Amino acid sequence: MNEQNNLVIAIALSVAILIGFQLIYEVPRQHEAAQQAAALKSSAEGDLATLPPVAAPSVTTAPIAGAAPKPRDRTELVAEQATSRLRLKITSPRINGTINLTGGRLDDISLVDYHETPDPKSPEIVVLSPAGSEHPYYAEFGWVPAEIRVPVPDANTVWTASATTLTPEKPLTLSWDNGQGLIFEREISIDLNYMFRVTDRVRNTGDQPVTLLPYGLVTRLGTPQTAGYYIMHEGPIGVLDGALSEVKYKDISEKKLIEKSTTGGWIGITDKYWLVTLVPDQQKSVTARFLYTKSKGDDRYQVDILGEPQVAKPGDTIETKRRLFAGAKEVKLLDSYADNLEIKKFDLAVDFGWFYFLTKPFFYCLDLLHSLLGNFGVAILVFTVIVKAVVYPLANQSYRSMSKMKQLQPQIAALRERCGEDKERMNKEMMELYKKEKANPLAGCLPILVQIPVFFALYKVLFVTIEMRHAPFFGWIHDLSAPDPTSIFNLFGLIPFTPPQVMMIGVWPLVMGFTMWFQQKLNPAPPDPMQQKVFAVLPFLFTYMLASFPAGLVIYWAWNNLLSIAQQWLIMRGMGVKVNT
Repeated sequence: MNEQNNLVIAIALSVAILIGFQLIYEVPRQHEAAQQAAALKSSAEGDLATLPPVAAPSVTTAPIAGAAPKPRDRTELVAEQATSRLRLKITSPRINGTINLTGGRLDDISLVDYHETPDPKSPEIVVLSPAGSEHPYYAEFGWVPAEIRVPVPDANTVWTASATTLTPEKPLTLSWDNGQGLIFEREISIDLNYMFRVTDRVRNTGDQPVTLLPYGLVTRLGTPQTAGYYIMHEGPIGVLDGALSEVKYKDISEKKLIEKSTTGGWIGITDKYWLVTLVPDQQKSVTARFLYTKSKGDDRYQVDILGEPQVAKPGDTIETKRRLFAGAKEVKLLDSYADNLEIKKFDLAVDFGWFYFLTKPFFYCLDLLHSLLGNFGVAILVFTVIVKAVVYPLANQSYRSMSKMKQLQPQIAALRERCGEDKERMNKEMMELYKKEKANPLAGCLPILVQIPVFFALYKVLFVTIEMRHAPFFGWIHDLSAPDPTSIFNLFGLIPFTPPQVMMIGVWPLVMGFTMWFQQKLNPAPPDPMQQKVFAVLPFLFTYMLASFPAGLVIYWAWNNLLSIAQQWLIMRGMGVKVNT
């Protein structure tokens, strides 16, 4: 094996991964997104059937949430219900929304700090929407009776409220009397972020004991449009009995039901950046379910928890406490909930992936630098310098070896000319030359092998953490988590033409490609002509591939290349190696 084979293998693996990313992730994602958009349009145009709740003497499950018959504009629907005094306002620093008195649902929440585009005047991100809107998504709580004769509040029950507004300082209480001796109360409170606390109580003023099972559910109508990347989970998720459960929309639609008993934990539905999840009492056992139902072509996804039976004796009061998180998956906030509320593995709602041991420390390092520097792009540049400093001894040794190899190029060329087609003799004499000159041809692979896990860990951080969403750099980069928006094919905006996505090759990918090409010129040329051709194509291939990657990642790679070029240049000059570029 000649001195370049291992390096070629390392580069080939990187290219294979990038090509695989395009073929396995990007193409299916675009195809799936088109299908989901068509499905959502079809769903919005069709009639939605109402599914009755499950109720029987031997019931052991939470109800199946129903849906309104005809989709309407969300804003108009909420405004109409508010005018009819069927909604209570939520006044919170980070949430805008209302509570629906019909059903006592949490079904109208948007996020104050997050908008659809980097423009702060663009619409707020909507997390929850009521039944009857275009994309219903809501949380519901209540009791399931052990006997069907016992009336309990359901989706059509209109509750009475103790106040008109919910604030972090002032909880509110909903109440309803079933007319048969049971008074249902629901106390709702909210913290300064995205966590609600829901306490349900039942007072038995009758003369007969009643057995009830508390439940909570989150229902989503229609299959949402997802990013479609296999490296990131979107859909039903939970930590049940201490283990993370991630269920794809496609899988639950095939299995219909996944059920598991758990003590503590949490269960919900996650998007790339947003999470709606139920958090039961962490000390009590519940039955958790992932559920799929379908009616008239409309998909319904539900996650729910059902507590153990509780007996309300005459004169007694029973209660159950749960929490609902409905907001942004901010890493530090989730960590604080995991610690302060003792919610098991709540931080796993952020999909840090297999490189968790790298991605989460990388995030905290970038977040710290951002707090000091005020810009995540600058934080990435400084972080790259830190990474280079950590691997400096290894890289320094590698670059010295590569410089040594470049010094030996004239002798290797003479060997090739002398040995001709006798490859066995050629390899033998080259090994003797390397041994004599104390050169290690394999050392050139080390920077690439070290850089690959760093690259993918940083990619994960940029891709899955909401802190990077809409984080600006300088100039035209307004979102480090999105690709460079410029393109060489319209002269970076000078020509009034919007290229198709496959032609969106911006400034930063070109800078990265140039630095990769320049770095190749500093390295010893591969002895094999075919390898030389492969290496010559790589900068162009990587430029095209990385054009669709987050701009922050491309900036990292280009800056890393520049630092490597400077380090290698200095080493070559120090060793007296001629720098031919």
